[in-house]
Parts: sequence; C-alpha cells; structure tokens
Amino acid sequence: MADVHEPEVRSYNMSQITGKDTKPEMMVRKFLHSNGFRYRLHAKDLPGKPDLVFPKYNSVIFVHGCFWHAHEDCKYFKIPDTRTEWWKEKLYGNKERDEKNITKLKEEGWNVIVIWGCELKPEKEWLHSQTY
Repeated sequence: MADVHEPEVRSYNMSQITGKDTKPEMMVRKFLHSNGFRYRLHAKDLPGKPDLVFPKYNSVIFVHGCFWHAHEDCKYFKIPDTRTEWWKEKLYGNKERDEKNITKLKEEGWNVIVIWGCELKPEKEWLHSQTY
C-alpha cells in the first residue's frame, strides 16, 4: 500500500517527533511529582539517558513508545509496509540499544523500570463500564 502523504509532508511529520517531554512521559512525571517524588530529567551521564532518574533510590525510569522501541505483541507496534527492511533495522536496532543500556545501568547498580506507552492508555472498556 502506498503512503497516504507526499514525501515532503511525511518528512515534515517525522521531523516533529520528539524524544523528550512526550505526552506519556509528562503523564508519568506529573503523577510522580504530585506524589512527592523528585527526580532528574534525561541524565546525559547515564547509559541511554533515562527519562527520569531518582538518585535517592538509585533508580531510573524509561518511558518507551511502543512503535519506536519495538514493543513486541503490542497492538501499537507494527512494522510499516513500505521500506520494511529499513524499518526493521531501525526499530530492532533501537530495541537492541535499549537492552544494552539497561544491562549497563544494572551493572552500575541502578534499578531500571521501563514504562510502555500502551500501559498509560485508558482502557475503553473501563471508561464505558464506569458508573457516573
């Protein structure tokens, strides 16, 4: 199936995707901060630049998007039908890099938590079954 966007439009759309301060990350940050947790953001001195670092607890949190980090068996992860080999190399390369960074962090004594974007989505069944 052909792309529904012209190459220039697709290029622009892709350029707008950020790696920091994403909506799922902001949800996690807001929740943790409101519950009294204090943290550092995007620590450049640690492998993988964890999204949240809790020095007091020797813990880090990564908030991963299901597509960009190849979340297997997730309905939000699907290899695109165009340029399939390029996307496989890109996305599985991201996943491999994540695994290496997590291993390094654990070797350095950090507790590592990975939160997937799909875990932060509201369940439609729950929303509809809620009594108001």
